[in-house]
Amino acid sequence: MVSTWRNMSPRTRREALEGYLALLPWIIGFLAFTILPVGISIYLSFTEWDIMTDPKWIGLDNYERMFTNDPLFTQSLKVTGKFVLFSLPLKIILGLALALLLNLKVPGMNFYRTVFYIPAVISGVAVSLMWMWLLQPDTGIINTLLDQVGIKGPNWFWDPDWALPSVALMSVWKVGGSAIIYLAGLQNIPQHLYEAAKIDGAGRWARFRRVTIPLLTPTIFFQLVIEMIDSFKVFTEAFVITQGGPLKATFFYLLYFYQEAFENFNMGYASALALVLTAIILISTVILNYTSKRWVFYESE
Repeated sequence: MVSTWRNMSPRTRREALEGYLALLPWIIGFLAFTILPVGISIYLSFTEWDIMTDPKWIGLDNYERMFTNDPLFTQSLKVTGKFVLFSLPLKIILGLALALLLNLKVPGMNFYRTVFYIPAVISGVAVSLMWMWLLQPDTGIINTLLDQVGIKGPNWFWDPDWALPSVALMSVWKVGGSAIIYLAGLQNIPQHLYEAAKIDGAGRWARFRRVTIPLLTPTIFFQLVIEMIDSFKVFTEAFVITQGGPLKATFFYLLYFYQEAFENFNMGYASALALVLTAIILISTVILNYTSKRWVFYESE
């Protein structure tokens, strides 16, 4: 490294120094706000700490409690897993379907794209309050409309059987954000491939199956990873609407983490919970990345 620096011309050294100086704020921020907090969290996960006193080293006791003697951990993990399995396919399929509609050449399409994207940037608390109003069992708009056609609407967030599906359906509200990503992928597909397929006699469905889907698999893979991570981090909806109820039906993992950290002040145990969730997300991402070799097609390959 030193010999390489010495062999540089004065101009090259100046350019390299300017580059390092430009990177310095990011490096400092990364070390101070990412690496350092992660390191502290790892240390605290092996301690008992209530904020008011000094951390007390207890070794693996937090993890032993978590995996052998904590039914709330098991419940929160089960609820979060169900939510991921239920909501992830919905968001992937509906996001792609919406992107296909937004890719049509019709007048005013830029307006429609903006309208569908807006929910993705609205505050989660505001969205939660809106859906709580829409899905009120007695006075909500959804049940009122269902009643007009002779269908008795469920109790939604207030029914143990419907609470989790309600939160999952509510998460689809922000699907416009992923649709924009799919739209970019769709518009990156070369048009001459569609023209060649059409000349060969391929219909719309055949072109979609043989051209669109294979060339869109990198975008689908990207969205699958991002949406999966986002689904594991669901919190606001349960915190604002249900507080984990009814009967722990929406007791999500991050809600349990919040209660342990900021209500019970068990910071050591909360740190262990955070690290376990990080490990679950990391393992899930590695598995997705490994399986992507079988179904993701890159045009350059």
